[in-house]
Amino acid sequence: MAAPEAIAVTKALEAVMRNDRGRLIAALISRLRDFQLAEEALQEAAISALSHWGRAGLPASPQGWLLKVALRKAIDRLRGGARESRKAADLAHLVGDEADESEPEMIPDQRLRLIFTCCHPALDPKSRVALTLRTLGGLTTGEIARAFLDAEPTMGQRLSRAKAKISAAGIPFKVPDPEDLPDRLNSVLTVVYLIFNAGYTVGPSLDRDLCAEAIFLARMLAHLQPEEAEVEGFLALLLLTHARRDARLQNGETVSLTDQDRALWDKAMLAEGLGLLDTAMARRVPGPFQIKAAIAACQTQSPPDWPQIAALYIGLYRHEPTPIIRLNQAVAMAEAGNLPMAIAGLQALSDPLADYQPYHAACAEYLGRAGQTDAASDAYARAIALAASPADAAFLTRRRDRLQT
Repeated sequence: MAAPEAIAVTKALEAVMRNDRGRLIAALISRLRDFQLAEEALQEAAISALSHWGRAGLPASPQGWLLKVALRKAIDRLRGGARESRKAADLAHLVGDEADESEPEMIPDQRLRLIFTCCHPALDPKSRVALTLRTLGGLTTGEIARAFLDAEPTMGQRLSRAKAKISAAGIPFKVPDPEDLPDRLNSVLTVVYLIFNAGYTVGPSLDRDLCAEAIFLARMLAHLQPEEAEVEGFLALLLLTHARRDARLQNGETVSLTDQDRALWDKAMLAEGLGLLDTAMARRVPGPFQIKAAIAACQTQSPPDWPQIAALYIGLYRHEPTPIIRLNQAVAMAEAGNLPMAIAGLQALSDPLADYQPYHAACAEYLGRAGQTDAASDAYARAIALAASPADAAFLTRRRDRLQT
């Protein structure tokens, strides 16, 4: 195969695997009921595609070709023992159901079932995140390990245990029943939000931009769950936050919201996020992610509407009664001008948030504004020690130095 043809085939395969891998994996798992087998079969099919497409040209439906060949590969793997052979015979007819030339739309879209399976409450939160990134995001085990500062073998073992638990516990491959859907959907959104926050903290310096991966997953959910207000609000939240990405850093240092250059904000992404939020709120089914999106929308105003943000955090606390929500409410109160009440609120959180870096950063800022310089310096030292990135540490160091001078 000539070099230009090889490059074209490789690019075509990469595009299919990036855009349709989740759909193909979901279709395979729905038939095979085996995460590991589905992944290995699809990988083998992709390897076969490089040589076959190079000789015969791209098929009319690359997705259909990959699905058919992956099913064949899986059945070949199952022919070893008697029990596996019977299973292979039961599955063999599935290959005939998938024609080489079938359009992608003819492949049943099982991704919604897959993401609910990956985010099942029976799995621990970190395993839910890892399995979602692996199956639906298409990240490699190494990429996921680096994203969460784990050794690759450790992350590989985590993924293997999660897949084995799904099989052993009989976790169903299905969308939850209507009465269970709200709680389970919130669990799914929380997993994707954890992925986004991991990318927001470390930035796009990894092999993959985790913020972009989270937005990809959120768009997929919005497509699979149309007219679902909380999903629309969730996507709006990610877009409104990510639209400010280019203004968050300057000369290797984090820039606070009020000091960001708004000309660097992504106006198209902001407009899309605000439009989605309006659509979600018009459905009159409020939820925590819609409230968070409304807070993000208030932060885009110039100046930010801090009294409204503080009020929204009161509403959010009803959904999520956590110390972190109380911390954010105290910050909003301080920015709205009620510094004494904000500091009192912060002091009440000293025990539950003793190891939470943003808490100490907030204490440092507002104690400094109140003239309590020594206490503010101590809080800055703690916040710098807990900083998640060099950019945050540089930002806090500069604020501490300015306080001391």
